[in-house]
Amino acid sequence: MKAIVTAIAHHVPPDVYDNNWFTKRIDTTDEWIQTRTGIKERHFAFEGGLTDILLPAAQEVLRQRGITADEIDCIIVATVTPDRVFPSSAAILQHKLGAKNAWGFDLSGACSGFLYALVTGAKMIEAGAAKKMLVLGGDKMSAILNFDDRTTCVLFGDGGGAVLLEPSESDDYGVVDHILRMDGAGEVHLHQKAGGSLRPPTIETVTNREHFVYQEGQAVFKSAVKGMADVSYEIMERNHLTADDVAWLIPHQANLRIIDATAERMGLSKDKVMINIERFGNTTAGTIPICLSELYQTDRVKRGDYLVLSSFGAGYTWGSVLLRWSIDKKEKA
Repeated sequence: MKAIVTAIAHHVPPDVYDNNWFTKRIDTTDEWIQTRTGIKERHFAFEGGLTDILLPAAQEVLRQRGITADEIDCIIVATVTPDRVFPSSAAILQHKLGAKNAWGFDLSGACSGFLYALVTGAKMIEAGAAKKMLVLGGDKMSAILNFDDRTTCVLFGDGGGAVLLEPSESDDYGVVDHILRMDGAGEVHLHQKAGGSLRPPTIETVTNREHFVYQEGQAVFKSAVKGMADVSYEIMERNHLTADDVAWLIPHQANLRIIDATAERMGLSKDKVMINIERFGNTTAGTIPICLSELYQTDRVKRGDYLVLSSFGAGYTWGSVLLRWSIDKKEKA
């Protein structure tokens, strides 16, 4: 028995901030941002929390599937920007959604968080521990960005997505395979300096602006290129798939050059790579579910398609998931 995706949706805040918004505030240009990242605009929500972003996606998933919130067994929220340190955003979302019979938890895997959560949810389905798993990935990165730091603030956006996982009556579809990796040595290159138990919030940490994203771009870039490319190729190879067999690569949307390197390693043409970084930037745990949702909404994915989901993030964390798509939008319509 495999876990299949039976509904999917995403949501981003309505307010759009293009590159010119930054040029009025910091020393940068639209050309500089686009050339190095591929990003033209992104969405920010300067009010509310992460669960306010995820709630519409969760509600749309329920609507698509034609079920009520009290039918959900478990909720997993992948994020590095929860509403609060505690309680979990899963608990807060459960209350807002009205999923009174669900238990759940948050999962912190940075940009790989959605893949970690997807595999965790799939294994719970396979084990018979749940029948309807709501798996969400998203971040409100605007809450932890230093808008005076030109090297990081232009890279990120706010947004997220949700999938419903259920048991499949057939082994032909669903989560086929996964490769998940982690290397804690990457902590020094990408982290949030303060806010946890190591450096709790103080006047000093706030004054020194230590509650924002810290990233050493070149070190992260080099590791991400190799990590994402290698693991995406590896999952194809061990499942005996060629580039012709793969319908879509759905990569984490951190940098267009990283995405291109991953596709090249897999032997995929650009028309098989889902890219929306130009409109949303890096929404961290939200990038892959947003991409997957857009593919589904625009009828570009059909039942039986092999999809490779691939990511790299802080930790370092990285991985790939081989998913055989199970729903056809045209048939459901």
